[in-house]
Amino acid sequence: MDAHDFSWNRTLREQWEQHYQYQLRARLQDLTDEEYFWSPVAGPWTVRPRAAAGEPAPGPDAHGVGDFLVDFTYPMPEPAPFTTIAWRLGHVIVGVLAVRNAAHFGGPPASYESWEYAGDAATALTQLETQLDRWLAGVASLGEDGLRAPIGPAEPFPDAPTAALVLHIHRELIHHLSEVCLLRDLYLHRSGASR
Repeated sequence: MDAHDFSWNRTLREQWEQHYQYQLRARLQDLTDEEYFWSPVAGPWTVRPRAAAGEPAPGPDAHGVGDFLVDFTYPMPEPAPFTTIAWRLGHVIVGVLAVRNAAHFGGPPASYESWEYAGDAATALTQLETQLDRWLAGVASLGEDGLRAPIGPAEPFPDAPTAALVLHIHRELIHHLSEVCLLRDLYLHRSGASR
């Protein structure tokens, strides 16, 4: 590629696609349900069965529809609670991707309160792939001019260029999914299991 063929849109998508294809995808394969819910500390934020979220009914800090809820409150407590792989994937799927896909790319409405959280690792990874595909297709649809357009009122900085949102989302994805990989490594080394 030379300077005449350069595309910011393609470059921004490739930033994430390269990282996902060559560093993360293989690391997420075969995620087990035990790893998905595992925590090295007591009392983490996680995704939990509705019946376990609170007695007799879920409390105000458990959100979602369906059989599983995610722990979440805003503002975040200090210190921030430890979060499981289940929580981190739920955050990436909903808070990072699905909410943005809904706001910017015509995806179905999404929020922490209205999401049906995955009760197992395979379902969570399927949800992740779905939202990633929608995100990348949405970014591609922006072309070059769409990256320069203001983000709009769905984001905290509505006058910033949409490219700033794309960069932010990619940083969030790299950050949180790298944490997931680290937790998988910790689980593997603490339990003596093999992959």
